Amino acid sequence: MMNAFDKYVGQVFDNRYKITKVLGVGGMAVVFEAFDTKLNRIVALKMLKDEIANDSQSVKRFINESKAVSMLAHPNIVSIYDVSVKDNLKYIVMERVDGITLKSYMTQKGVLSLAETLSYAEQILRALEHAHSKGIIHRDIKPQNIMLLKNGRIKVTDFGIAKLPNAETVTMTDKAIGTVFYISPEQASGKAIDQRSDLYSLGVLMYEMATGQLPFNAESPVSVALMQVNAKAKAPREIMPNIPLGLEQIIMLAMEKQPERRFQNAAQMLRHLIQIKNNPTYVFKTKSRDGKIAIEDVEKSKGADQTPGRVSRPMFPMIMGISLAFLLVFGFVVIHMCTWFGLFNWADILSFGKDADPEEEIEELNNSETVSVPNLMGKVITQEFRDELEAQGFKLTLKYDDSQPDVAVNTVLGQFPEAGAERKIIPGQQYCDIKLTLSRGKDAKVLPDLTVKDYREVEIKLSDMGLKFEEKYEVNDNIPVGCIIRTVPMAGEKVNAGDTIVLYISKGTDVKYVQVPNFVGLTEAQAKAQLADYNLVLGEITYEQSSKPAGTVIGQSRAAYESVPEKTTKIDLVISKGQ
Repeated sequence: MMNAFDKYVGQVFDNRYKITKVLGVGGMAVVFEAFDTKLNRIVALKMLKDEIANDSQSVKRFINESKAVSMLAHPNIVSIYDVSVKDNLKYIVMERVDGITLKSYMTQKGVLSLAETLSYAEQILRALEHAHSKGIIHRDIKPQNIMLLKNGRIKVTDFGIAKLPNAETVTMTDKAIGTVFYISPEQASGKAIDQRSDLYSLGVLMYEMATGQLPFNAESPVSVALMQVNAKAKAPREIMPNIPLGLEQIIMLAMEKQPERRFQNAAQMLRHLIQIKNNPTYVFKTKSRDGKIAIEDVEKSKGADQTPGRVSRPMFPMIMGISLAFLLVFGFVVIHMCTWFGLFNWADILSFGKDADPEEEIEELNNSETVSVPNLMGKVITQEFRDELEAQGFKLTLKYDDSQPDVAVNTVLGQFPEAGAERKIIPGQQYCDIKLTLSRGKDAKVLPDLTVKDYREVEIKLSDMGLKFEEKYEVNDNIPVGCIIRTVPMAGEKVNAGDTIVLYISKGTDVKYVQVPNFVGLTEAQAKAQLADYNLVLGEITYEQSSKPAGTVIGQSRAAYESVPEKTTKIDLVISKGQ
């Protein structure tokens, strides 16, 4: 399909944009890489396909996109540089984004990590917050319209069906409608939309990033659209139990069927997201019987004193009195009962009540329960036993000891706190931490040096030692492809049968290609600066007499727009000495 548009490569549009290659083809447009000869920079040029360039609705959508993005200026939104809408040529010139779509990345990787999910969602929310502040609703948030750069930055693209302020809405035809897998219920049913529709689509995208699955899938688009309107999505933690509960709450709230039950704006959703980013174990309070977050629980804007479900001002002195009473009780307990010391550190004690919500403090105290630390001395710690203890509210921190090799591996040699100590926790939200010292046993092995060995040989060796392994790949200029860069644990450390060794495997040198700029006509200083910008190496400089002004580049050893490896390619320059 790409070949149909190769005929444009080498052409110059409007005596300015030289087409260098095809980047991609969509349903309505083709995207080229081009060189802006006026400003000496590489850009992306999005051109309507010939067969739909005369379709009034497609042209309207095309113009809509240019208008929408030209109103925006944000690091997470692709920038528009120029627009041309002529009878025979209709295109938008935008910044060249060096990356891949989030959809491509998700297809390659599957389930994204918590850090990635939160980072990408945060950046999309910041872009939406900016767009919404200008009155622009995107209406087509989906991973195909999100570009992921190599540095991890997100760029939101394709505002073609965006709803503009005080403008005629683009008709939602089969070509223009947002992808049914991500559209909001109001979009699917043809109702009025607003900024909360974009938040629903983002909730679907976050669901997919966190679980690797779409919340709604069916054999036909119509069936999917109906599910968006009527069906309830399976909770993300039913698919991936390790997803934080707070993140699940955010996703499900964003995907509420009724807009008034969702987050009401991007800023509000962003505050929730930052809370989970700062503390993944944070759980939002719920007040409704069906377990959904009440938006007013976390909305802390000024003037929200009479928000339903929160304590009104007249109750404040009473609540403060109760809080003070609990503070005195805790102070007494801390001083006279050392068993409480494991629950709070001194920084927590000294700052108790600072910036706290009295209602939340009382609620937590009411929900806490006392647990007694079990006697684990002499017990063998298995994964099943750890899971059982965690279900009871205990989390284990393990370290190994080599001093008693005759004791069976993973047998408890010491524990803190000691058996019988009491701790207060909130079930489902807090754990009592128990530090255990375990025996390595006499079967402990020393991990050999596996670096610069073929990973397949290494995996066979580890299997023979009774060890498991996990593969991770990294770019490395010094270690051959397929060989081990390093291991975790490192060579020389003791390991037990069944331990997992993380193998970092070389992907070899990461060769990147750039297109040689056209240096002709630039000054010598400009040419050197552009060489540095493109990671190209300055080769030999020669000077010749010519009719061009002295100090101007009149020749170069590699042709302009040729694709070459960066960092290693030398470019010789010929500089004019004048007449």
